Amino acid sequence: MLKAAAMSKNILLINPWIYDFAAYDFWLKPLGLLYLGSLLRTNNHRVSYIDCLDPHSTLMAKKSGKTPRRHAYGHGRFFRQVIDKPDCLQIMPRNYCRYGIDPDVFRAELSQYHDTDVVLVTSMMTYWYPGVFDAIRIIKESLPGVPVMLGGKYATLCHDHAVNHSGADHVVCGRGEKQILQLLRHLLNEDVIFEPDEDNLDALPYPAFDLIRKIDQVALITSIGCPYHCSYCSSHVLQKNFIRRDPIRVVDEIEHWHKNFGVTDFSFYDDALLVDSANMIVPLLDEVKRRKLSCRFHCPNGLHVREIDAELSKILYDSGFKTIRFGFETADFQLQKETGGKVQNEELRDAVIHLKNAGYKQEDIGIYLLCGIPGQKTADVMHSIDFVLQCGAKPVLAEYSPIPGTKMWPDAVAASPFDIESEPLYHNNSLLCCRNDDFSYDVYSRIKAKLKMLPKEAGAVE
Repeated sequence: MLKAAAMSKNILLINPWIYDFAAYDFWLKPLGLLYLGSLLRTNNHRVSYIDCLDPHSTLMAKKSGKTPRRHAYGHGRFFRQVIDKPDCLQIMPRNYCRYGIDPDVFRAELSQYHDTDVVLVTSMMTYWYPGVFDAIRIIKESLPGVPVMLGGKYATLCHDHAVNHSGADHVVCGRGEKQILQLLRHLLNEDVIFEPDEDNLDALPYPAFDLIRKIDQVALITSIGCPYHCSYCSSHVLQKNFIRRDPIRVVDEIEHWHKNFGVTDFSFYDDALLVDSANMIVPLLDEVKRRKLSCRFHCPNGLHVREIDAELSKILYDSGFKTIRFGFETADFQLQKETGGKVQNEELRDAVIHLKNAGYKQEDIGIYLLCGIPGQKTADVMHSIDFVLQCGAKPVLAEYSPIPGTKMWPDAVAASPFDIESEPLYHNNSLLCCRNDDFSYDVYSRIKAKLKMLPKEAGAVE
């Protein structure tokens, strides 16, 4: 609903650093923050954006004398600096790094926005909060008196921790559209011009990708939430209802970025992109073909194997799906039931056959295997790897990160040797947070090293 125009304010969006042992830009974009940016512009505000992860920062390139290696498909490395490890992570024999621009470059960029009225900071993984805290601290130093709002996954999943320790003036839990607008109404004493229907994703303006220095790819969502309730996943914690867009409206957005900004690569962030394929992905790709849009598509998230048949496999291949990953988690039938029951072994076997018949090679078909879940044994991980290889696909180890609010969280608390309840840094998947005597960190490291050495067309791992 639209109202009379209000006075415009200056709002600065911040995508903070990643502090971690490893990080790679697999089409990573702060989609929620960019949606808020476009919504705020619709509400007549002037919106600016600083990306602490920006791999195309000219100031950082000049300072470091080099630029991160990037792939033609729109993914690649970040700028990287080794920093001191937090005390609780000293047990890890690896470098701890700041991924993104130098703090001095961040300060230089902030110096251009002294007329800022409000700062919005997003957050992603719960254990990346040190980068969020440092960004907020520097914002407070550079823009004293300007209110800072924090939202995103960490702010939602570890809300009390964020309230008590982040330094933000306001911490938003859950979806931010209405909450941010109401907070701004309170802070700025202005009426809201446009407030979207949160149950209609197509009512939102397209995310403000035009604020990005170089648009090497655009992230898309066709839905939020998920019809499955896997015990390890936070999807239903972050969004209780499964809400989908109109597939034709999604193609409208693809065409907008492709024709107006020259974007070729698109990544889907959905947890359930292939679910009910006849009413979403099939009409979507048929419309892309009808409009003769020449694009490449990437799905770094785990797609649902159960939906794959001969027809859909051919449609995906012919439509330019270059990066496909599927969530399989384990080949153990009992664990499949306990973690959510979204796929069974024969469904994976059949899906790989269909995908290969359509033209995909083993290296193209990445199968995520969850390792390090509470009580997991080495034999289960090895059996799952061997089963994926026997099917003719590529096993990809996905180290378990315990997430507050999920069904598996109480088991993780009981099983972990770390205090994961009070310290989110212990959620870091590099730690193998729920390691045990049978599946130790050393065993995991040896398995991962063997997987790296496998040829593209590989057999079993011994």
